Amino acid sequence: MRTAPTILHLDMDAFYASAEQAAKPSLRGKAVIVGGLGPRGVVATASYEARKFGVHSAMPMGQARRLAPNAAYLVPRFGLYREISDQVMSLLRELSPLVEPLSLDEAFVDLEAGGVADDQASALDVGERLRADIKAVTGLAGSVGLAASKMLAKIASEEAKPDGLRLIVPGTERGLLAPMSVRTLPGVGPATGDHLRRGGITTVGEIAEAGEDELVRLLGKSHGSALYAMALARDERPVVAERESKSVSVEDTYDVDIHDRVRVRGEVTRLADRCVERLRAAGHSGRTIVLKVRRFDFSTLTRSETLRGPTDDPGVVREAAARLLESVDTTGGVRLLGVGVTGLADYTQEDLFAQAQAQAQAEARAEAAEALETQQKAEEEGAGDAGAEPVVETVAEPVVPAERRWAAGHDVRHAEYGHGWVQGSGLGRVTVRFETPESSTPGRVRTFRTDDPALEPAEPLPLVASPEALEPR
Repeated sequence: MRTAPTILHLDMDAFYASAEQAAKPSLRGKAVIVGGLGPRGVVATASYEARKFGVHSAMPMGQARRLAPNAAYLVPRFGLYREISDQVMSLLRELSPLVEPLSLDEAFVDLEAGGVADDQASALDVGERLRADIKAVTGLAGSVGLAASKMLAKIASEEAKPDGLRLIVPGTERGLLAPMSVRTLPGVGPATGDHLRRGGITTVGEIAEAGEDELVRLLGKSHGSALYAMALARDERPVVAERESKSVSVEDTYDVDIHDRVRVRGEVTRLADRCVERLRAAGHSGRTIVLKVRRFDFSTLTRSETLRGPTDDPGVVREAAARLLESVDTTGGVRLLGVGVTGLADYTQEDLFAQAQAQAQAEARAEAAEALETQQKAEEEGAGDAGAEPVVETVAEPVVPAERRWAAGHDVRHAEYGHGWVQGSGLGRVTVRFETPESSTPGRVRTFRTDDPALEPAEPLPLVASPEALEPR
């Protein structure tokens, strides 16, 4: 392992929620929850104000609403989040060629490979400048961890939250880790943590004291050996430069085994929706749907189904995952469920059924137009002809336009009031607050009909309208 803290871990603070607060002055300092707002929606991110009520990511949205009924609930704006992420990742790549993104808001950086740090002082300087640069470019805060390994750098950034920097001095790692909960270590979820607790192990120091043989007995060769090494602060994993994603997946580990088959199906559906959200956020579609099930006895089963073409349709992914679940015996209980998509592509295959339907509709419209034209000619030619057959006039049924949908939190523009965002909609009405990231005070609220022609969807505004050029380093 390294002798200098030259591995940096950046984690943007409550990323989605912080971006929404920066964009909407009326929400600054308020509880904000971003995620799916439907009956099966889950929390993607909760602001620190919302976390005080016990709300956290991956929580069912219904539970979040019970805990924080007065919070602002918003639909994610992944386009905006990707733009901010691109700005942040660009700053990281200025530091080193070895940048390993973990998600839109999280990444490792090898500072030594970039030649920008080789000891504690230089690493601290880089970390502080990075935080300042991110604030200047995006208006958002990020927490930075510095250490001699990836595992410790990530632990350091977690301890630095919110909006802080933490450096773990090489040589002090074991003493730092010893009193921490076993859940601090990567790969230790609720189920593994509970398994260790039953074995009398609750802290990282107790893992080290138990020894490798005991860990292997409790958790198996691979997991037990890896966990023992981490408890001794051994982590030789290198920072790997960004590679093309080969899969997108989500999974949840449950505190208590799930026995109810109906709930298992519901969890798989929810995970499929979250997986598609990530898939679309990355701009991908995929051909193969994968289901992962870890049963009560720690046995892990995977099932997969390959489609005829790539998709990012949540309905297709849900149905495929449900079919795969039917082939798995969940008797005895389920500890973990996961849904993934592999065989990624940058496009979605044409929906042939929809295409055929559209073609049929076009042909029907053409036939109707031709029939109308023929009828009009017959009327002209038969005018004044008493012996002509009467022409029966057919009146087409009026086409009722579908009601426009307005997602909470998304951007709109009104012809008179300018730029704003949707606070809520329903019963044929949409409520909009008119403000921008540059507004000094919360904006005014107006309510319109959902079909108001003066109201249109709009693109998100940048959080920092004209960022000052960063000084050369």
